[in-house]
Formats: sequence, C-alpha cells, structure tokens
Amino acid sequence: MCINVKNIVLIYLLTMLMIPNLYGFQGKAPSDKKTFKVVIDPGHGGRHPGTSGKYTKEKDIVLKVALKVGTYLKENVEGIEVVYTRTKDVYVDLNERAIMANNLEADLFVSIHANAMPPGNGHIYGTETFVMGLKNTGRNFEVAKRENSVILLEENYEEKYKGFDPKAPVSNIMFSIMQEAYQENSILLAQNIEDQFSKRAGRRSLGVKQSSLWVLWNTSMPSVLVELGYLTNSKEEKELNNAQIQDYLASAIYRGIKEYKEFLDSTK
Repeated sequence: MCINVKNIVLIYLLTMLMIPNLYGFQGKAPSDKKTFKVVIDPGHGGRHPGTSGKYTKEKDIVLKVALKVGTYLKENVEGIEVVYTRTKDVYVDLNERAIMANNLEADLFVSIHANAMPPGNGHIYGTETFVMGLKNTGRNFEVAKRENSVILLEENYEEKYKGFDPKAPVSNIMFSIMQEAYQENSILLAQNIEDQFSKRAGRRSLGVKQSSLWVLWNTSMPSVLVELGYLTNSKEEKELNNAQIQDYLASAIYRGIKEYKEFLDSTK
C-alpha cells in the first residue's frame, strides 16, 4: 500500500473526526471534575483463563491482585473513584473494557495480567509494565500475540476488530495521532509502578516495555498493562499464589498510581 502526503492528511482529518465517538466514547465536553477516575482491568476471566502455570490460572491471580489495588486506592487516596471491568470470574470483551473506560472519561486505565514463556524458558521471571507502542520484537511480540489472541474467542470478532492491524501503515499512523497525547503520561505511570515493584515490593523488574496491545490501543487516556510475573517460572508461580506477595504487588501498583496522581496535582 502506497501512502503519500495526501493520504496522511486525510487519515489525520478522519481520525480527528473519529476520536470523539471511537468505540463508544461519547465525546462529552471536558468538565471541571474533582474526581480522579481509575479503571482497573483484571485480564481474561470466564471462558478465557489466560496463561497458566503448573497449577495456576492467570485469571484467578490477576483478579485477586486487582481487587486489592482498588481497595488500597479507595482507602488511602482522596478524591478517587475506582471502577473494575470485572469483579468476578467472567469474561469481558476487549473492546468493552475500552468502551467502559472511555465512556467514564477515566483518567487512567490499568490492565493487570500474568506472564508466560514457551517450554524451555522457565528461568525467566520478573515484572513488566507495557505501554502502547510499535516495538513488536522478541518477547514484546510474544506478549502482544498472547494478550490479543482472546479476540478470536469473541463473536463477530472480525467485524469488531477489523481496524486493528499493528503491521498496517494506516493503523500505525492512526495510533501515533491518537496516542501521542497519552504516551508520556503512560510511560510515567508505568515507570512509577516498576519502581515500586523493585524498590518496595522486592520484585525483579524487567522494566517498561512497548507493544501493540488492543486493550491499550483503544483507550482515550493514559493506559498501562501490568505483568505481575511469570507463571511458567516455578518459584514465581508459587510466590504469585502467596497472599502476602499479592498484597505487595497490589500495594506497588497502588503506590505507583498514587505517585502519578500526586505529580499531576503538583503541576496544576
């Protein structure tokens, strides 16, 4: 496909028109709101267990940690509203998760997951936090493939997700336009969380990464996807099932969000 300057300008104009109603976003005029809204998204659920270890399903671990994150935020941060995409073992379509955050005009979207590697890589462990990006190489690409694969379980997925092709030049341009305003803040939040994992929770941090993840690509606010650890590492799988470790991980995410909000408040 040949993309010239005229095509780029056309894509830009069309994208600007699309953004207010993109996938359910109602495009309300910005309000002088005092409530800071955070959408917490426990990945997978229901018929899609996510990745797994020897005895652990991703959907169960991430739900426990996500609920703890929300509890810590509500108990310790003033002026905050927490909304979960799910609070029990049900599956929510990826586009519905983004629609929920967009319609709420959320300030942050935090998706929580657990990681995995193919056989022979059980030595890999640690936390990672992803922001939306186009650096789909190595393990970043494997994460993108796995997390986006749940789309195939949904009814009419070809129609619902036909605009998402990270390898298509048009999609890349649309992404750049739509996410530019949120990328810097997404990275700031992601780094806060990874710093908390390593400095306060005693976890091995693998850092902030970029990948083409649908659930982040379609949100109209700073968004991150947190990988709590690798269920394919026997030691880390055992730790992720430990209630105290879950508390530490949830506390790290909560503190990362709290620091992010405090930074925004200090710049007003």
